[in-house]
Amino acid sequence: MRENSLTEGKILPSLLLFSLPLIVGNFFQTFYNIADSIIVGRFIGPEALAAVGSAYSLMTFLTSLMIGLCMGAGIAFSYAYGAKDFEKLKASLGLSFLLIAIITFVVFAFSFLLLDVILRLLRVPPDVYVSMRDYMKVILLGLPGVLLYNFEAQGMRGIGNSRTPLFYMIFSAALNIVLDLLFVLVIPMGVVGAALATIISQYVSGIGLFIHGFVFYPVLRFSRRHMRFEKKLFKELSSLSILTSMQQCVMNFGILMVQGVVNSFGSSVMAAFSSGVKIDSLCYLPLQDFGNATSVFIAQNMGAKKKERAGKGVRLAFISVSLFSILMSFFIVAFSHELIGLFTTDENVIRIGMRYLLLEGSFYILIGYLFLFYGYFRARKRAGVSLFLTVVSLGLRVLLAYVLSAVPALSENGIWMSIPIGWALADLSGLLLMRKEKIKNIP
Repeated sequence: MRENSLTEGKILPSLLLFSLPLIVGNFFQTFYNIADSIIVGRFIGPEALAAVGSAYSLMTFLTSLMIGLCMGAGIAFSYAYGAKDFEKLKASLGLSFLLIAIITFVVFAFSFLLLDVILRLLRVPPDVYVSMRDYMKVILLGLPGVLLYNFEAQGMRGIGNSRTPLFYMIFSAALNIVLDLLFVLVIPMGVVGAALATIISQYVSGIGLFIHGFVFYPVLRFSRRHMRFEKKLFKELSSLSILTSMQQCVMNFGILMVQGVVNSFGSSVMAAFSSGVKIDSLCYLPLQDFGNATSVFIAQNMGAKKKERAGKGVRLAFISVSLFSILMSFFIVAFSHELIGLFTTDENVIRIGMRYLLLEGSFYILIGYLFLFYGYFRARKRAGVSLFLTVVSLGLRVLLAYVLSAVPALSENGIWMSIPIGWALADLSGLLLMRKEKIKNIP
């Protein structure tokens, strides 16, 4: 099988062709929980929708730890591949896999044992508590499948192949929908059935992609000898992976804190927020994935000592994100009623969800720029800056969510307003920090 280098050819077509499979693949990955939400919301009820939606925020936080570790390691993979140092690539794969697998097991154990404590801290209301607890007990069992898929996907993307992970994710998402219908409608297992459908699909994509990479991509084929501890390599991997993982965790912990405020307003606001977040996920996933693709592009070219090409890629990325974000915001504003209506027929939930989309969805350009800043600094091996920007964005967002939602005239609308304000301040910080970079031809 042939790998793809991002260090040659026209820049924008290379970026777009590499990012498109990422976008489509993550669209289908997001569809895991969206399929759960639509089916349980329409065929079980608003309380079940609220339970699955809140569980999505919690699981996103938990999985962000391992996904962040994989993303950080992926930068090391890209640098090694760009420099054509294939032995270092295999050593990076082996050592990072061992470390991330250990961390995944620890996350699973603590989450499973402390589940009731976590749900109480999130202020989950009584009419949702049991359903969310049952859903989470099952969904946590899928963490190893999430690890396998994301680790192997980052390995393949590090060598320029974003297509193969896409194929496995499409099949897995289709399987998830079929199993959702089977376990919720044909075999009435409720929210547990929706969770079971998800973890089966996750294992299919994870195990399948991992075997595929081992068989068809010799450059990604690591063995036990590549898992040995090397201080220098460990330091490089940990500096990238741990900071990137912290950045992902802080980002999703902030969302989880906001979820706690949302939960205090009852199941209708929970259901509306759940629906709005799913729509958000689909709308700005392309922006997030384009930021990740840009990160791989920069890392490969920096590894190949092509700084000028990396700089041109950054500028083209910002132009592309601007155009896409504006179009997406117009779409969200125009079809907010129809989009929320996909999840529920409850008019009160639809009304609340529409206000969320109108107040937050109009500013996708801000989150688009933020994803590019994350990717840029991660590729420059300055993952600490990405973490700082996340703290700025989410810290302000959480603070304002609590403060503004306490104003009677704003109520839950204060939560929605806090989101773009946090994005804007983080973008300003990112721009100022980027301008301080002393790297030639990178803005």
